[in-house]
Amino acid sequence: MLTVGGAIGLLAAFTLAVEKIALLKDPSYSPSCSINPVLSCESVTTTAQAEVFGFPNPLLGIAAFAVVTTIGVVLLTGAVLPRWFWWGLQAWVVFGVVFVHWLIFQSLYRIGALCPYCMVVWTVMIPVFWYTTLHALTRGLLPVPARLRGAVQGVAGYHGVALTAWYLLIAVLILERFWLYWASLL
Repeated sequence: MLTVGGAIGLLAAFTLAVEKIALLKDPSYSPSCSINPVLSCESVTTTAQAEVFGFPNPLLGIAAFAVVTTIGVVLLTGAVLPRWFWWGLQAWVVFGVVFVHWLIFQSLYRIGALCPYCMVVWTVMIPVFWYTTLHALTRGLLPVPARLRGAVQGVAGYHGVALTAWYLLIAVLILERFWLYWASLL
């Protein structure tokens, strides 16, 4: 998950960075992901939310997903990483998933547009967080109180169902938010 998810996220973040640079060079440039009023990278990448830390968000994505991809490759070699490393990775994926959900909220309810490449990042960040967290909890890399171990194992047993429900909730929010636009296309 880390290798594939990281590589997809890296590609999406890199593409967003290229589009942002093109837009900075030429304000009349229309990004490849600006398809219609709802699916519009330009509407999203020109907002303050697209540079929340003072630089374009895709730069953070490039760095983070390059690290995630590298960690995935290291794990594929059979390396065993120390507990402190997993704690650090867990902290980063928690930050990433919280940041992505903040961006989802901003896109839906403040900006009023969706960036397709950003949505790829959202789609990747969720399972990277989910499976990193499940791995850390089920392998004892993060402490779980004894009374919650059964619940953790139960959730891990239905990991795909929980992930699907998560995606469906976001899809419903998108559908509901832009229902008038989608309905006008029919």
